[in-house]
Amino acid sequence: MNNNDFKFFKELDIRWSDFDAIGHVNNVMYFEYFQIGRGFYFPSISKKWDWSKNMFVIAHIEADYKKELKPSAKSPKIGLRISQIGNKSFDLEYIITSKSSTNEDIIHCTGKSTQVMIDLKEKKSIEIPEWLRKDFENSNTNL
Repeated sequence: MNNNDFKFFKELDIRWSDFDAIGHVNNVMYFEYFQIGRGFYFPSISKKWDWSKNMFVIAHIEADYKKELKPSAKSPKIGLRISQIGNKSFDLEYIITSKSSTNEDIIHCTGKSTQVMIDLKEKKSIEIPEWLRKDFENSNTNL
């Protein structure tokens, strides 16, 4: 997995409180960065997306830490893409990068999550709506 696999990126504003006593971003913060990325990703790939109507729950989430992310990181950002679409669920992949002093990409973390679409009123899983499936497919050439 590398930057070229992703079309969507969001710059990350890393806060002082994200760092731990060792001086790098604490491991739990990467899951918050994934969440921040999702918040910007869905409205960018679907003009019909409405957070008050369309919702999912996280069924699984994982992170692979590659290289520590320090306060000196240049241009940290998160990339997201849809990697798989099922009937009721879909998978997202994440990449968190920064730039080296020679402007090359440094991969700090990769991740994956499985989301299950839900009916907010009924509190049960539902099939991915056809309009959203099309938006997912149009947003990603890797499907």
